[in-house]
Amino acid sequence: MQFPTFVLAVVLVVLILLLFAKGVVIVQPYQKGLAIRLGTYTGQLNPGFKWVVPFITKVVKLDLRTQVIDVPSQEVITKDNSPTDVDAIIYVRVMDPERAFFEVSNYRQATVALAQTSLRGIIGDMELDQSLTSRDVINSRMRAILDEATDPWGIKVNRVELKNILPPQDIQNSMEKQMKAER
Repeated sequence: MQFPTFVLAVVLVVLILLLFAKGVVIVQPYQKGLAIRLGTYTGQLNPGFKWVVPFITKVVKLDLRTQVIDVPSQEVITKDNSPTDVDAIIYVRVMDPERAFFEVSNYRQATVALAQTSLRGIIGDMELDQSLTSRDVINSRMRAILDEATDPWGIKVNRVELKNILPPQDIQNSMEKQMKAER
């Protein structure tokens, strides 16, 4: 009869160790953890080793480093009705993890959508020649618009860079011919 109590004790110790291991959370130095217990936000977890009540506490980790977000290429119509392909890169940083998680469902996707609509508006107010020569103006206007719009989400837009402004192929060919003629 001694054997079953020994097995029972071993099984109990293993279960306790598994329960303890399930509650272990490691938050990296560049992250902030948000603890949500039974659907209620209970607070932030700082970097390091943490133990939470398993199965009822969910921990969401948010990266606080500067993140690079690619804005996919899109066709934008300029003021002089010239279709132009434009894409950009946005550098963002989570400043308030609580707002970044609770105020918007996906801050990265929302920032890209905002950038695309802002880009259409800014380029749409310019003529093709102006848009090709005013990258700095476009970048600074985009950054100001995005930073203001993402502030309620706890996101800081550090920088916006246009990657490409590509006019239609026939206009590119005309521009190349004009450059060759000027040379």
